[in-house]
Amino acid sequence: MSWDEEQEENTLQCCITYFNEGHSYSFILDMLATLHGVQMSLRTLKGKLNNAEMYRRKHYSPRTAIIHAIRTELRGPGQLFGYRTMWHALRQKHNIRVKRDDVMRLLRELNPRGCQMRAHRRFIRRTYHSMGPNYVWHADGYDKLKPFGLAISGCIDGFSRKLLWLKCGPTNNNPTVVAHYFLSCVRNLNAVPMRLRTDCGTENDIMAAVQCTLRHHHDDHYSGESSHMFGSSMTNQRIESWWSMYRKGRAQFWMELFSDLTDAGHFNGSHEHQCLLRFCFGDIVQKDLDECVRLWNSHRIRPSRTASCPGGVPNELYYLPHRYGSGDCGFHVQPAELDAFPELRLSLAPCGDPNIQEYLDFVMEHNHLPKPDSWESAADLFLNLKEIAQF
Repeated sequence: MSWDEEQEENTLQCCITYFNEGHSYSFILDMLATLHGVQMSLRTLKGKLNNAEMYRRKHYSPRTAIIHAIRTELRGPGQLFGYRTMWHALRQKHNIRVKRDDVMRLLRELNPRGCQMRAHRRFIRRTYHSMGPNYVWHADGYDKLKPFGLAISGCIDGFSRKLLWLKCGPTNNNPTVVAHYFLSCVRNLNAVPMRLRTDCGTENDIMAAVQCTLRHHHDDHYSGESSHMFGSSMTNQRIESWWSMYRKGRAQFWMELFSDLTDAGHFNGSHEHQCLLRFCFGDIVQKDLDECVRLWNSHRIRPSRTASCPGGVPNELYYLPHRYGSGDCGFHVQPAELDAFPELRLSLAPCGDPNIQEYLDFVMEHNHLPKPDSWESAADLFLNLKEIAQF
C-alpha cells in the first residue's frame, strides 16, 4: 500500500469513527481540519460515507439483534441506563442502528423495574460559569468502592464536561499516584489548565504543587499559586455532579455485586481479600471506566437555562470551542517541563501489595488460570484463588 493510499484509508477510518460517534457532517469536517489537517468538502464526505454504507436513517438493525444487545447490557451496569444512554451505548459499543424511540419502548418491555425506579429520581442542577475548555479542571477521588479495595480518581473539564481521566487503582490517597494521573493527562493533551480545582485532602498536595510549578512563568491573573484552588467537596460542582450520575449509571452495579460476595461470606474486607479482589476485578472495572469515558465524551448534553456553558458533545465542546463562541483557555506545555518530575512515575503493584501480587501471579501461572474478561469470569477467578490461597 502506497503512502497516499494509507493516508486515504486513515482519513476514511476517521470519518467513520466520527460518524459512529454521532457527530454532524459540519462537525466531522471541522474535526478533520482541526485535528488531522485534512480539508474536505461536504460532498466528498457524504460520498465516502455512502460508499462505506454509513447511513443515519436507513438500514436499521434487526429487532432480534437490538434485543440481544440490550439484554447483554442489562446483565451488567447497563441495567441502570436510561433509554438515551442505552441508545448511545448500542450505537457506540454494538454498532447497532436503531431509533431512540424504539430503544425506549424495548427498555419498558425488557427492564420495567429499572424504568420505574428512574422515573422517581430528580436532580437539581447548580448554576456554573466557565470561559472555555481548560479554564478549570475539577479533580476528585471516588470512595464508594473503597471498602472493597477499589479506589477511583477522576477529573473533568468544567466547560466541556469532557472526562479527562478516570482511573481505578489500589489507592487514591497517595499524592504521588494522583499527581501521576495529572501529569499523564497533561502530557497526552499537551496542555495545562488555567486553574485546577480540588478538595483539601493531602492526596492533592503534589498535584497542586505541579500545577503551580507548570504555571509559574505565565503572566496572567491566575498564574503561579493562583492557578490552583482548594475548597470543600460540596463546592466542587462539576466532578461531584458527575460522581452522582456515575453512582446511578455504573457504580451501583459494582457495589451490589461486591456486597453479594460479602453477604455470601466470600469477602471480609481484610487486606488480603481487598488485594485479591483488586487482582481479579481491577482490569474489569478499569475497562468499564474506559468504556464509560468513551460513551460520556461522545454523548450530547442538552442546554441548561441555569448554566452559562453551552450544550453539546463534550469532545466537540473541548476540541472545537470556536463553534460555541469560546476559545481554549489552557497553556501549551513543553515535554522538557514534564520531564522535570521523573519521581512521579507510577510503580505500584496492581493489587496494591507486591508480595501478594507476586504470589497470585505464580498461582495463576502454576494452575494455568486465564485472565478474566468479564465480571462473571472475574468472580469465578476470585472464588478459585481464594480457595487455592486459603485467604
